[in-house]
Amino acid sequence: MVSKKNNKENDDKEKPVKKARSSSSSKSTTKSPAKAKKVVASEKKVSTSSAKKVVASEKKGSTPSVKKVDSPRLKIKFDNEVLPSLFNEFGYKSVMEVPRLEKIVVNIGLGEALVNGKAVENATRDLSIITGQKPIVNNARKSIANFKLREGQAVGVSVTLRGRRMYEFFDRLVSSSLPRIRDFRGLSRKSVDGSGNYSLGIREQSIFPEIDYNSIDKVRGLQVVITTTARNNNEGIRLLEGLGMPLIQDTRNKPNN
Repeated sequence: MVSKKNNKENDDKEKPVKKARSSSSSKSTTKSPAKAKKVVASEKKVSTSSAKKVVASEKKGSTPSVKKVDSPRLKIKFDNEVLPSLFNEFGYKSVMEVPRLEKIVVNIGLGEALVNGKAVENATRDLSIITGQKPIVNNARKSIANFKLREGQAVGVSVTLRGRRMYEFFDRLVSSSLPRIRDFRGLSRKSVDGSGNYSLGIREQSIFPEIDYNSIDKVRGLQVVITTTARNNNEGIRLLEGLGMPLIQDTRNKPNN
């Protein structure tokens, strides 16, 4: 009998321990979701704080993601003054018929490149400074024995300007470069090809203010071809005059005083 009682007492002592263990396990299981929620909340706080820092850094930055670039001065003049005057003068039915600048090609011939190996490099540097755009090197298409020319040799460099750079180059050419030519009295009206495209030859690249005269290795000439959408010479000349090109006045039809 004593042994049975002892066994019951031992069983009664063991039961609370099991309950305590079960309660502790249940507590641990109940705490785990709360910990997960805390971890998620902390991750959200970190992500939101990092996003706020990124936004603040973008706001403080000096260069925004999207820049609003203003139109060139000559383009504004064309839209506000030249276009309405040409539309009324020639009686166009649509604004799209009004002639405008299409492109400007600037090139330098390099016959000296056959003898001088640095001619291409120096001409490329000067033309890139003048136009603000890297020029391309033009190679010979076929060999000519009389000129000691072989196919593939560099014979010149050229740049094709469109859009904003075209208007900026034309503005600088008319307002600051051409007036620096010695004894300049204006440009000829006969340098038009019949379709309103104007060709201009410049003897020295030093007339452009961007070129430092002390850095020039040799005086080189430039050829500037201004391509327009005009249908004839009269429209092309009127367009260039409206944009400020200094053309010689035609006095043939005017009476002498």
